[in-house]
Amino acid sequence: MALNIYRLGFTVVVFAAGVAFATLVLRVPVSTGKTDAPVASKAETRTSASDKGEIPVDDERIQAAEIVLSDAGPGTVAKRLVVPGAIIPDTDRIARVTVKLAGTVSELRKNIGDEVARGEILGMVESREVAEARSEYLAAKLSDDLQQELTGRDKGLAEGRAIPEQQYLKSRSAAAQSRMRFDIARQKLLALGLNEAEVAATPTAPEGTLRLQAVRSPIAGRVIERKVEIGTAVGRDSQSPELFVIVDLGKVWIEMTVAANDLASVHEGQTVRISVAGDSVVGTAKVRFVNPVLDKETRSARVVAEIDNPDRIWRPGAFVTAAIAVEERAVPVVVPMTAVQSVAGRNAVFVRTADGFRKRDVVLGQRDGASVEVASGLKSGERVATSNSFSLKAELSKPTDED
Repeated sequence: MALNIYRLGFTVVVFAAGVAFATLVLRVPVSTGKTDAPVASKAETRTSASDKGEIPVDDERIQAAEIVLSDAGPGTVAKRLVVPGAIIPDTDRIARVTVKLAGTVSELRKNIGDEVARGEILGMVESREVAEARSEYLAAKLSDDLQQELTGRDKGLAEGRAIPEQQYLKSRSAAAQSRMRFDIARQKLLALGLNEAEVAATPTAPEGTLRLQAVRSPIAGRVIERKVEIGTAVGRDSQSPELFVIVDLGKVWIEMTVAANDLASVHEGQTVRISVAGDSVVGTAKVRFVNPVLDKETRSARVVAEIDNPDRIWRPGAFVTAAIAVEERAVPVVVPMTAVQSVAGRNAVFVRTADGFRKRDVVLGQRDGASVEVASGLKSGERVATSNSFSLKAELSKPTDED
């Protein structure tokens, strides 16, 4: 190590009006005869990762930091019209279960909140009307079976000329009339709400069940209302025209209000991004109806969009923010906004390399919700960090050499 020795030279003191203004001390280095290269300071030799934008990170550290990688690629960005909305049930998926006869509820098998399949029995109604209709059906069936048998016998006798042909024609007419009465009795049971299987099983059904009618669900869904109890009178003139209300929430509607000035840019078939305040879940709906008539008071129109709801996350009654895509265009490179970090005042992404990541400055284009267009600086197919990329930004400020 070079040794520099300093020797006191001289001291100059300047006085003016009895006050010392300055004292200058000069020290002159005295060489020891050895010549060594100057030692650079640590600040000069310190090299940080930000100098080159390279961040060496192995797979284990990437996994530990929970850094998610995605490929940049083409996508669609849109100019959107943001309007308020509310989730409502699809009116085509609401069933109000009633009965077509007068009777009394004798059994209930489903309650509020239960999931039901189409055709599943919800309860039983005891009715004199259905008992009479089934009795008529049994009598008509018995009469028809007998008449058909007689007509078949007369046909064989007429062909062998054992009886006059006129007798066979009368028998055939009687068979047609009995079949018509049987069909009428069968149609009456169907009109009362029995299905084909229940009608066909009537002749073999236990006698005690002939007065009972099963109340079945017309759709698959969930029971949201049960309006009767056991013993409740139902039917034509009763106070309980409805027994159950069932809703299928596999699809729901988004009801929006669009001002008249914006209505020209809204059309059926446009996509709508749906979000709920305070919730990270975002869905995509399709506009299915634009009311051509404005509300007289608000001067706005009702717009309805439909959204799939297989996991039942969209609950009717909730308010949402709806962003209608009024202009859409395809762009070559789109990344999530979480992939973009501000580094030294410039937008940057972190591209995966063989040894880790490289900071890449980018120029952003149009933003669309959680995605953004990359106008330059990134190619389609390049793999970038899209989650927890802030940890890579922090890594850039760390020096590679210890202090």
